[in-house]
Amino acid sequence: MAKPKFENGKQQKHSFGIPVARMDPPPWQTTVGMFISGQAEVDELDLVAIEMERRWGVGRLRLLVDTVMREKFDRQRYLLNQALWHGELQDVITQARRMIAAWRALDRAAVAAGKAELDTEVWEVVMPSGAVAAIVRDPHQAGKVAAQDRAVRVYTLDEIGRLIEGFPEILAAKQVFPGATVERVRTKVTDPLDAVPDSKALIDDTLPF
Repeated sequence: MAKPKFENGKQQKHSFGIPVARMDPPPWQTTVGMFISGQAEVDELDLVAIEMERRWGVGRLRLLVDTVMREKFDRQRYLLNQALWHGELQDVITQARRMIAAWRALDRAAVAAGKAELDTEVWEVVMPSGAVAAIVRDPHQAGKVAAQDRAVRVYTLDEIGRLIEGFPEILAAKQVFPGATVERVRTKVTDPLDAVPDSKALIDDTLPF
């Protein structure tokens, strides 16, 4: 969820999709130790978000609750974004934990209201356009897709196969680099040490254990 910003001068993208140029890392990323501590909290949040999206669908859970709870959830998303972009380490810790609590609250509310979880035979992924691709085994399962006021495009496995064959560069990448992915999506928590530019950098503060 939080993208490391150690590389100066590169254009970063805000959660709302607005390009923002950052020349300096946010305060919580100014030392290796603080970054690792903050990223540990973000990783925990990502695990919860991944769990919720697998159960309820991408961007669907917030639409299953009433407007009051939806507003609170979106306000917390905003506070989290502000902490990630501009906050100190304690801001990131606080807002990440509150975001986890917000996800759990929506989950409880949806269950209490008897809302249906995402069918286990439907897989969803967010595309670069912001639309959701729902993948099903065959056309008969398309009815199991829960659109819920979202822009959802349904693809069958047969269609996916034909799409792959239609882009030989993707097929070639898979053949030459087994296991490589063409587009990164949030399906796992990343290793925070991948963002540390110097493998010989010293931890500059005391670990809490």
